[in-house]
Amino acid sequence: MGDDSEWLKLPVDQKCEHKVWKARLSGYEEAVKLFQKIRDEKSPEWGKYLGLLKKFVTDSNAVAQLKGLEAALVFVENAHVAGKTTGEVVSGVVTKVFNQPKARAKELGADICLMYIEIEKAEVVQEELLKGLDNKNPKIVVTCMDTLRKALSEYGSKIVTLKPIVKILPKQFESREKAVRDEAKLLAVEIYRWIRDAIRPSLQTINSVQLKDLEEEWVKLPTSAAKQTRFLRSQQDLKAKFEQHSAEGGADSDGDDEADTVAAVDPYELLEAVDILAKIPKDFYDKIEAKKWQERKEALEAVELLAKKPKLENGDYGDLVRALKKVVGKDANVMLVSLAAKCLAGLASGLRKKFGTYAGQVVPTILEKFKEKKPQVVQALQEAIDAIFLTTTLQNLSEDILSVMDNKNPSIKQQASLYLARSFRHCTQATLPKSVLKPFCAALVKQVNDSAPEVRDAAFEALGTAMKVAGEKAVNPFLADLDKLKLDRIKESADKVELPGGRKGGGGGGGAGDKKSAAKAPPTAEAPPKSSAPPRKNPAAATSKSASGPPKKGKPTSAAGGKAKKTSDNKEVIETELSIEACEDLAGGVLPASCLQQLDSANWKERLASMEEFQRAAETMDKGQMPCQALVRMLAKKPGWKETNFQVMQMKLHIVALIAQKGQFSKTSANVVLDGLVDKVGDVKCGGNAKEGLTAIGEACSLPWTAEQVVSIAFGQKNPKNQAETLNWLANAMKEFGFAGINVKGFINNVKTALGATNPAIRIAAITLLGVMHLYMGAPLRVFFEDEKPALLAQIDAEFEKMQGQSPPAPIRFNKKAAAEEAGDDGEEQDEDGGAAGGGGQDSMDLLPRTDISEKITSDLVSKIGDKNWKIRKEGLDEAKAIIVEANFVTTNIGELPLTLKERLGDSNKILVQQTLNILQQLATAMGPGLKQHVKALGFPIITVLGDSKSNVRAAAMITLQAWVEQTGMKDWLEGEDLSEELKRENPFLRQEVLGWLAEKLPTLRTVPGDLMLCVPQLYACLEDRNGDVRKRAQDALPKFMMHLGFEKMTKAAGKLKTSSKDQVVAMLEKARAVMPAKPAAPTKAGGGKDSAEPSRSASASRSQPASDDCVDSKPEVKKIRGGAAAKKGAAGKKPPAKGVKDEEDKSGPIFVLIPNAKEQRVKDEKQLKILKWNFNTPRDEYLEQLKTQMSTCFAKWLQDELYHFDFQRHVKAIGVMIERLESESDATISCLDLILKWFTLRFFDTNTTVLMKVLEYLKLLFAMLNAENYHLTEYEANSFIPYLILKVGESKDGVRKDVRTILTMLCKVYPASKVFPLLMDGTKSKNSKQRAECLEELGCLIEGYGMNVCQPVPAKAMKEIAVHIGDRDTSVRNAALNTVVAVYNACGEQVYKLIGNLSEKDMSMLEERIKRSAKKAAAAPAKPSVAERTQKENPTNPNATFLRKPAQEDPNKLKIMYRTYRIQARQNSQHSESSHPSIPREFQLDLDMIERDQSRVCEMPDLVQHKLDELLEPIMIPEPKIHSVSPHFDELHNSTASTINFVISQVASGDINTSIQALAQIDEVLRQEDKAEVMSGHIDQFLIATFMQLRLINSTHMADERLDKRDIIKLYSCIIGNMLSLFSMESLAREASMGVLKDLMHGVITLMLDSRVEDMEDGQQLIRSTNLLVIRVLEKSQQTNMISALLVLLQDSLVTTAGPPKFSELVMKCLWRMTRHLPETIDSINLDRILLDVHNFMKVFPKEKLKQLKNDVPHRTLKTLLHTLCKLTGPQILDHLSMIENRNESELEAHLRQVVKHSGNLSGLKSDRGNEKGGLRTDERMSKAKVSDILSEIFKKIGSKENTKEGLTELYEYKQKYSDADLEPFLKNTSQFFQSYVERGLRMIESEREGKSRIQTSAVIPQHGVDSSLTSNNEELKPAVYYERLKILRQRQGLENTSRQGGGGVEDEPQQRPPISSLLSSKPSVASSTDMLHSKLSQLKESREMYQQEHNAHSNSPSHTHTRSASPAANLDDLKKRLERIKSNRQ
Repeated sequence: MGDDSEWLKLPVDQKCEHKVWKARLSGYEEAVKLFQKIRDEKSPEWGKYLGLLKKFVTDSNAVAQLKGLEAALVFVENAHVAGKTTGEVVSGVVTKVFNQPKARAKELGADICLMYIEIEKAEVVQEELLKGLDNKNPKIVVTCMDTLRKALSEYGSKIVTLKPIVKILPKQFESREKAVRDEAKLLAVEIYRWIRDAIRPSLQTINSVQLKDLEEEWVKLPTSAAKQTRFLRSQQDLKAKFEQHSAEGGADSDGDDEADTVAAVDPYELLEAVDILAKIPKDFYDKIEAKKWQERKEALEAVELLAKKPKLENGDYGDLVRALKKVVGKDANVMLVSLAAKCLAGLASGLRKKFGTYAGQVVPTILEKFKEKKPQVVQALQEAIDAIFLTTTLQNLSEDILSVMDNKNPSIKQQASLYLARSFRHCTQATLPKSVLKPFCAALVKQVNDSAPEVRDAAFEALGTAMKVAGEKAVNPFLADLDKLKLDRIKESADKVELPGGRKGGGGGGGAGDKKSAAKAPPTAEAPPKSSAPPRKNPAAATSKSASGPPKKGKPTSAAGGKAKKTSDNKEVIETELSIEACEDLAGGVLPASCLQQLDSANWKERLASMEEFQRAAETMDKGQMPCQALVRMLAKKPGWKETNFQVMQMKLHIVALIAQKGQFSKTSANVVLDGLVDKVGDVKCGGNAKEGLTAIGEACSLPWTAEQVVSIAFGQKNPKNQAETLNWLANAMKEFGFAGINVKGFINNVKTALGATNPAIRIAAITLLGVMHLYMGAPLRVFFEDEKPALLAQIDAEFEKMQGQSPPAPIRFNKKAAAEEAGDDGEEQDEDGGAAGGGGQDSMDLLPRTDISEKITSDLVSKIGDKNWKIRKEGLDEAKAIIVEANFVTTNIGELPLTLKERLGDSNKILVQQTLNILQQLATAMGPGLKQHVKALGFPIITVLGDSKSNVRAAAMITLQAWVEQTGMKDWLEGEDLSEELKRENPFLRQEVLGWLAEKLPTLRTVPGDLMLCVPQLYACLEDRNGDVRKRAQDALPKFMMHLGFEKMTKAAGKLKTSSKDQVVAMLEKARAVMPAKPAAPTKAGGGKDSAEPSRSASASRSQPASDDCVDSKPEVKKIRGGAAAKKGAAGKKPPAKGVKDEEDKSGPIFVLIPNAKEQRVKDEKQLKILKWNFNTPRDEYLEQLKTQMSTCFAKWLQDELYHFDFQRHVKAIGVMIERLESESDATISCLDLILKWFTLRFFDTNTTVLMKVLEYLKLLFAMLNAENYHLTEYEANSFIPYLILKVGESKDGVRKDVRTILTMLCKVYPASKVFPLLMDGTKSKNSKQRAECLEELGCLIEGYGMNVCQPVPAKAMKEIAVHIGDRDTSVRNAALNTVVAVYNACGEQVYKLIGNLSEKDMSMLEERIKRSAKKAAAAPAKPSVAERTQKENPTNPNATFLRKPAQEDPNKLKIMYRTYRIQARQNSQHSESSHPSIPREFQLDLDMIERDQSRVCEMPDLVQHKLDELLEPIMIPEPKIHSVSPHFDELHNSTASTINFVISQVASGDINTSIQALAQIDEVLRQEDKAEVMSGHIDQFLIATFMQLRLINSTHMADERLDKRDIIKLYSCIIGNMLSLFSMESLAREASMGVLKDLMHGVITLMLDSRVEDMEDGQQLIRSTNLLVIRVLEKSQQTNMISALLVLLQDSLVTTAGPPKFSELVMKCLWRMTRHLPETIDSINLDRILLDVHNFMKVFPKEKLKQLKNDVPHRTLKTLLHTLCKLTGPQILDHLSMIENRNESELEAHLRQVVKHSGNLSGLKSDRGNEKGGLRTDERMSKAKVSDILSEIFKKIGSKENTKEGLTELYEYKQKYSDADLEPFLKNTSQFFQSYVERGLRMIESEREGKSRIQTSAVIPQHGVDSSLTSNNEELKPAVYYERLKILRQRQGLENTSRQGGGGVEDEPQQRPPISSLLSSKPSVASSTDMLHSKLSQLKESREMYQQEHNAHSNSPSHTHTRSASPAANLDDLKKRLERIKSNRQ
């Protein structure tokens, strides 16, 4: 009991996992009750049991397990998180429950599985149950099948995927266990109930007895369709519907929906694909070419056997198809032809859509082979071609079929027609549009009249089938020329046709019922009809290649019958020709009797009166009652068109126009009057009325038909005036009607005739007409006239040139009858095709004369292109290219070229691949729209090339792909599985290119084929691809897929993914849903020349056009961002001319309308979600429409039109007006501010820089105005603008980035910086590295300017996000992040490390180093932004001004390290820089930098007049108080120049040599003046960084650049070395260099010394000697600790990496030896702890053993000598300096030091005097002679060894120097004379070498220069001299030489200055090398030093003579005054 009471107290979840089964049982019981009580499915209580649920079902105790199963079932039913446990729980159920003997346990287990299915986990459950079928325990197998059967029975075949079940079912029928076989039978019966006969093919392999049993069971099943009885959680609406039907007893009403389910299952999908390519006999290709027919038969039989497999694996069947095609086409044995045809049929059936690639190659051959009459051959060919049809589309085969319809062989024509009839049966109204049907009908109509009866019968059958499928309404217009008997025959055939699947045809009027039935058929799943699409005209689809030739001259009546009519003939009743008597009767019924009587009166006045009555009657006549033909025949009654009175004639022509406009005017009526109209068109008085009549007939009967008749009649006459005016009328009519349907070929001959006419008016009219046609057709039109005379061709080209850049005007007239008819079907056709091209342009491509090049693609050429030798292959490709180029435009038949080129796309030679791609580009242009049929064969191989590893090949493939898509549209690329198959390839390059291409193309399509869904699984796979670029492209493409497929479909597809993947994908889908672009509307495209918009639409659109010529200027290719509304406006009609004038007048009014509370209302609407929130990645049409609507109320109409115009120049103009009105309409501007800012965000998505710069200009002025008005942005305004502004901060153009930074600076004055901060933080997440870097820089500036409070939401979170960027790949981002963290460090000190959190060791070391280098002084006073802001508000200035004072931003080659500091200072100082020196006028500060930089300030010199310059003539006395008063201003000036120094230093690292030299010259000027040199303090590290960066740049780039003059490089090197020598002459500045910088500097300088390229250059040796001198100077003058540390680190790096020069390490070690020698003098100033730490780190990397393994032992000896010397100098105390080493055991340092100290014995007591001027150690008397003997013995051993001779001699020399009394005789006496002389000679050489170096060092000492060096001890005396010195420099720059320097007397008073480096910039080319200049400069400095010493003595003797400049101070000041006047006059 004690145990019981123990577990009874436990909580439920712990009971459930207790070891005692009773406890678990109790826990399960309580869990059931608990689970039933929890009402919230998302309660946290459920989470406790997630890990326990599997134990519930797998409990080892049977009793407890039963209760556990109940608890699990309740859990799964109610818990929201239950789905996470599906896999493990179902697996447990299968293995531990289904094997239980208790039926209740199995029942509960099955219920759990079914419940998991209900909560949307069907795939996982099914997967686990199928795994259970492989279990060895038959009980488990039986129960698994039973559960699957129940699931299928309840949920149906849509939820339970049948394919994997059907796949394993035959195996279960073979089981030994009867129970398993019986259960398999039950499952098979259940499957049959759902998919009927679709299961049969999969079960053909089972035992025949079993199959028979199944057949019997299947027969017993009810015929009604199976229905789903249990529903998923997401199907609750269906559940409710089902329950309602069940309750009403009307379940049958759902039959239609369920029929869908049955039809949707395709047996093919349930089959496993078989790879037959691997099984084809190896000798097949040899046998198929064998001469013996038996061998060929064997080969074919082998393939036939394989091809019978019902489903084939996809692969490259090209070779096999080619071989079979050859047999069909060329084999003489008809039996083999039949066999090959059967093979092709098998392949087509097994591959289905995948065979579509080869269809275009095979169909022409089969059609030609129909000439065979043997039934077995014909039948085999029919089976093959029928199977092939199902793999492709009728449109793809149309060219091939039409080409044989005119064949001379009647068998071929018959079989082609029968093939069409069979093909039509598989089509629907949607897949058989008018554009496809029209050419077929035209060809079949011809065959109806054929002499062969079998051909006629076949044609009737085909036309009847077409009528049945498409409907009479669609087909009748094409049958207008057939008589009633033939029409009846066609209708009879239509009635006999039975469509597959019991479908109804389209003959019943094409109602919705037809479309519904069509939608159910499998083929229509790909392209469902769009009955909801608005009516829209699309002439492009309506106009196809005419089946008949051009009309004959002079026979206008017969021309109508010979041509295939435009679709505008719909509803047109062919009016029969009436007799004259019938006409008189009809006319008499509607016209007054007097009118008819006077028509032919001899008196013209009576005829005129008659016409007036006629006109009145016509005007009042009702349209339906007007007998048009009768009326026009009355007008034609004698005198008819021969009327001599022009007034009567004018009236007559006007009445013709009136009748055509008002009545139902037929072509029969038109034929009556056209002759008369054309005859009068050239008449001076009647011509206008004649043209009006022609235009009216054009509207009634369509322009294409009217134009053909009119032109034929005109050129059948000989009247040149009529011909010219007819062409003029036609040119104008084309503009008014558009180009749609115009048959170019019909006009070409007539236009050519006109061009050759002798009358110039005809030629001019013809050229004008060609110009108008060129507007629509473009360049292809010229092809027709290339053979014209050069002079005429020049005129045509000139006319074409005029039209360049113009867009065709939108049509304003339309064919009345066709306007409503054509829109629907043709519009749909255009949409499905992807809207590839505009109307006229597309038609023109169809009309071009094309060449058939198939005969030129010979077998020799094909074999050449496929040759093994790449050179021959290249020759073949060159020939193919030449054929295409020569043909210019080609037909779709290009022989075997497609398959041949396809092979070359996979060529191993990438040059040939690119050449092939180039050919395919040319082919696209040459073939035009006909290219569609080659998409499968050649298009998709282009996509395969996108996976190539070479970027240039991929780029070429993408260009080719775009060229193809331009011709074909997107529909063919998206149909079928080909695209998804390409995406299945796990090639990251291919995937990212294809996804990027789809993301670009999909948003432009209105509809896509359903097959796009096949790409979704691959898209999801790409979302999880290992390659980051693939993932990014997939994420970008996701919304574009969703816009077509819908969120629901894509979410459902995601359900098939694994659980881990599914969650991620669904989350991405939710994000994509928010940014999903809208489908493009059905816009009437600008300038398309399309008859596409109703007049009302045109009129409404025209109101948005700002000027009458806008429709001509508008460009159809304008980007979407310029406004959805703008895109819709391009089709606007003509505007009245007065409108433009009116607009001009209106522009004088206000541009903005101030509406009270309008902005507040907009904010309110957005919050209430009444309007879209302004948040997008790229602007969609709905945003543009919304903004336009909002702007319409408060923007002037004309301004809004300008802002939404297509032409960017109109935008610039509008912004210019807004700038002008900014001040005058400030209040109204503020009231519309949100809309203005939103419109500007749209411009940020434009690519036009001109507009962008204008926008930024306006924004700067706008924010300045807002600041002046004390206006603060609202959240609503800021959030809709600032994020998009931040996008542009990463712009590649410097000018844009500069302006954006300016605006961001100004933003903080009108919007809190703390709110700008988070938006900038979001900007750091961009993928654009420039944007990240700039945002980080701005964040740093905000922190610097406003403190840590600006970091929102909390500093810690912000800093962690910023610190992440320290590890960024991009250098600029890293630097920006480091600078920002440094700014935080400056603000809050060490706390920054807590804020940034954990960083990687590498990032932390970078940060620490940057913080150390930070030039910020702790003592600097903090800036006060509040004061600055107040000052700025009091004195508002031009917003450009602040940034004009930032030179660092104007130079693109700035150093990021220095730039940030400068930018922050500029930001803080810019606001009060005007008043930086209040007591001294700016002009008299004589600041050189300011004078150079700001010319405008110096130009204000007239202020000089205010000062009394006469006082300058008085002798100058500089008393103490004046000096003190000037001093503060100098300090202030000194601080303000930091930014200038930063800028100049940044230019040192410039990539431009001259810029760098100029900067070095400026720094040299500062360094050589003592008073100015001080300002470099704090900038030394920056300067040295810039210097070694320039050294690296020279070494890596400039030296390798052959274009650069090597003398320039030498000059730059000389400048750098001269600067360094100057810098390192000043110890105070030299000591500022940090260790890291010294290391990099030494690396750069030593690399220079070892650069062999420099040695080979002229003066290179001198340069290297100067560099050697610089190295010595750096070693001496630098801070010694830093120097030694730098050398140790450099040595370590050089030994680790072997990439550097071989002697690099050697030179570093020489430098260390030198430092070691000087240790006795420098030991007191050295930080021993740090040196030892560096040695410790060195020895960690290179232990003693590792050092000895190096090629030589010099590194080991170097380190040993350094440590030995340090031990000697410090003794045992050196062991106290190991404090900085954390773990001393990591290296051998401590042990080595102890050994040396111990070995040295009493060395610690023998320290010499370190202050000794010689710097040596004196020998202590106590030193034992034995010790000396040991040391010398060691040295002589080294001299005696071959390797260490030189080192030994050096040590011996140093020993003698230190111990001058040392006796070497004992060691030399026993050696040979040769050895003794060798030692003496070696010591002499060392001595002479060292003396030489010391001489150089002595001569190279450069003193600090100043005006007077004696003043350095007194800082206060020095400061007044600053202004004098500046003035002197200014005088020299203005050409005013100092007289004291020209004369000889100034030497004592003023030391001669060394020439500045700027002298190196002399333009004289004859100057010696820069190294010579350096040496001359050094000699001058030496002399100046001597003079300086003399002067110093003189000053010390006479202290009162402090500052003498010349003999007469007064004279000198007079000279000064003159110079000042001269400067003043020059500046003015």
